[in-house]
Parts: sequence; structure tokens; C-alpha cells
Amino acid sequence: VVASLLFWSFANEVTTVDEAKKYYPLFGMGANVALIFSGQYVKWVSKMRSSLPPGVDPWGVSLKYLMGAILAGGSAMIALFSHMQRNVMTDPACVDQEKQAAKKKKKKVKMSLKDSAKFLMNSAYIRDLATLVISYGMCINIVEVSWKAKLKAAYPNPNDYSMFMGNFSSVTGSITLVMMLLGRTIFEKFGWRKAALVTPTMIGVTGAAFFALQLFAPVFAPIAASLGTTPLMMAVLVGAAQNILSKSSKYSLFDPCKEMAYIPLDQDSKTKGKAAVDVIGNPLGKSGGSMIQQILIFGVGSLAAATPYLSVILVALLFGWFKAANSLATQFEAATEAE
Repeated sequence: VVASLLFWSFANEVTTVDEAKKYYPLFGMGANVALIFSGQYVKWVSKMRSSLPPGVDPWGVSLKYLMGAILAGGSAMIALFSHMQRNVMTDPACVDQEKQAAKKKKKKVKMSLKDSAKFLMNSAYIRDLATLVISYGMCINIVEVSWKAKLKAAYPNPNDYSMFMGNFSSVTGSITLVMMLLGRTIFEKFGWRKAALVTPTMIGVTGAAFFALQLFAPVFAPIAASLGTTPLMMAVLVGAAQNILSKSSKYSLFDPCKEMAYIPLDQDSKTKGKAAVDVIGNPLGKSGGSMIQQILIFGVGSLAAATPYLSVILVALLFGWFKAANSLATQFEAATEAE
């Protein structure tokens, strides 16, 4: 999360709206190539546990290999960022030095929770942007928690679960690479509005299929049997497809749309707006879905019993998301034309 925030903040400082439409969908390609390889690395580490001699802690060995990979990746990022700061940001052919100097003179804005809430209330543009972030976080959490509950039931063995998640990460990276390439075309041919509506549409369609398998499991039992599987495994596979498609559209379209929306704002609004969304939008989106599920589980007794209510809440969140996206698109187009 921190690395992503720092990267997009850096990209917003040196990219114009026209450049963003071309290159933002491609910026994540490197990250998703890494996602493919990291998934296979996790799968390899999981397989390695079974070949360890007796008396060796398999989880301890796995943790060392995983943390070693994280340290190596972090060191590479620090080295690349240092190179960018020393050799690229100081090159007049790459970055306008006068604009960069003016930005450095700006006082860094630190906003409290109260200040962030006040700024959101006073700015329709930032409020709509925060609504997009909150809606995504809550929608994906509502579906993902239900899916992972099914996944743990289907794969009670930690090694099997880890191997499945390794393959899941690799497939997510592969699909996202394809979506990244399509994303550039979507931005150029259809514009920001249509690109911003792809992710909620994807979550809505795939989420409906996943919840339908849970709500009407007896109806789908004969279909699952004819396919040589069980309703549980069918729900796991559909849920995996839902997560893959939702996250790939998020990485390739939602994130570029969100970051692109900051570009036409003046420096003060851009800085305060990003601070407000980071302070309120991101945490509320991530924790809001969990809080809703906890309240429902406490009220009805189990996650399975809460499924009908979660599906209704998902529809309500998507409605608000669509409304905010259309409102923000109108404001974004007006701000871009005014530049």
C-alpha cells in the first residue's frame, strides 16, 4: 500500500493528463509481471515444504524464503528510485525544472481526520473521488471475505491453500497484463467516463454470479454434478474468477482513473484532496466492508446466513459508485478543458 501510494504520487507530479491516458494503464504492467512470477515463487515455496526432512519447521523455512524475496524486491525499488531522483528528475529533457522547483517550495500539507472530513464535505470533486475509493474497498471486501471462507472449506490443508493462492496470483497477473493493454485503448477511444465504469460493472456482474451460487446452491447442484465437481468447488472457482477480473480491472483502469483525476486540479487541491482521500477514503473502504460483515454475523449468527443481506448491500454500494463516477466524470472533463 505504501509503495503504491509513493509511486502514484511520484507519477502524478511528472505526468500530464494526455500522457496519463497513454501511459498510466501501462505503468502497472511491470508490477503484474512481478505478480505472475511471485505467484509461481509462492507455489514453489509451498511445494518445497513437503520435501523437508523431519524435525524441520516447514513454515519457518517458507517464511525465510518469502522474507528474503521481499527484502530483495525492496532493495531494488530503493536503488531504482535513487537513480530516478539523481539522473532523471534533474534532467531538463525529462522534467521541467522550473515547475519542479516551484513544487518543492510548496509547504507539505498534513491533514488531521477532522480537516480531511471538512475538506471532503466542501469539495464535490474530492467527495466523489473518495466515494469511488470507499465503494471499491467495501465491495471487494464483501465479496472476497465470503469467497475466502469457501476457499478455506475447499482447501483445509495450508499447503494446498498456499498453492492455490500462488496460481491465483499468477493468473491475476496474466489477466491484468491483458487488461492493461486493453485499458490504453479504452482510454483513447472511449474516454475517462467509460473507463471509470468498467470496474463497478465487472464487480457487479461477477459478484451477482458468485452470490447466486450461494443463495441458490440446490439449483446449481445438478449442474455441478454434471461437470464432475461440487457446488462448493464451483463457488470457489467462480469466486476466484470474480476476484481475478475485479482486481485486474482495478489495477488496469480504476487506479489510473483515480490518479488521473488529481492531475487537472490546482496544486493545493491536489495535495489536500489526496491527503483527504488517503486519511478517510482508503481506511473506510477497507474497514467498512469488514464492519458490515461483523455486524451481520453478530445479528444473524453466521456468514452464510448473512449472504442475502450482503448481496443487497453490494447492489446499494454499486449504485452509489455509478452515481459518483458519472458525477466525477463530468467535473473531470470540465476541469481538463479549462486547463
